Order: sequence, then C-alpha cells, then structure tokens
Amino acid sequence: KRISYYYVKLIMSYKFPNYLKYADTHEYVMEENGLLKIGVSEFAVDQLGDIVFVELVEQGSNLQKGETFGTIESVKAVEEVYIPFSGKIVSVNDNVIDNPEILQNDPIGEGWLVIFKPESKCLFEELMTSDEYKSKVVPN
Repeated sequence: KRISYYYVKLIMSYKFPNYLKYADTHEYVMEENGLLKIGVSEFAVDQLGDIVFVELVEQGSNLQKGETFGTIESVKAVEEVYIPFSGKIVSVNDNVIDNPEILQNDPIGEGWLVIFKPESKCLFEELMTSDEYKSKVVPN
C-alpha cells in the first residue's frame, strides 16, 4: 500500500496544463499564432528516466501525420516522437539537443522539441484534452 501511495503522490505532481493537447504517444501540442509547439509530456519524460541524447529532424523538414520527428534516448530506452499533423518543421530546439537535461528538467517549458506549421487546419479534437490525458496516465 505504501508504494502505491507514493506512486500516486508522484503522478499527481505532474503538470497537465489546460492549454495543452496530447497525442496517444505522449506528445503535447500547444498552439501559438497558427504554429504548434510540440514536446513530450512530463509523464513520458519521467517514465524514460535519465535522458542522455535527443535527436530531432532538421528545420524545414516536411512531415506527414504519424511520422517520427526524432528520438529520445535514456538509460532505459530509446523512444521515437511522432508528429500529430502533416506540415513543416519551422524551428528545432537546439538547446535540448545540446543539453538533454533541459528536456528532463522542464519538458513543458524550455524543453519543447519543435515548432511546426501545419499544412491545413488542425483537428485538435483528434487529440486528448489535459483531463483526458491525465485520466489515461494516472491510476484510478
């Protein structure tokens, strides 16, 4: 019982800001002036453990919905990150590539991964709200 209590307490300390939408694969999306800032949720970063390497596609890359836009390597695993909509990468967070601990320490703030210009209107209803994502990753 003690372990589950501490696990739930840890999970409840994650941030699930209402301004974010989430993909099933744990990427978050934040819309800013017609562009999308995309990163990885605090929950996913925590599950990965110590992040040692981040590789992202080049700025200017055109991607189709569901394609990978990079990999995150930790001491536990290597995970791919996926783009939720079709469009073009307009900016890559080189700071995260140079210093993966930024992603580890602040995934929603300074640890964003790419800024993306969708090729058409995004169907945000295809993504989860913060509450829907929280109910997926937090045990009942």
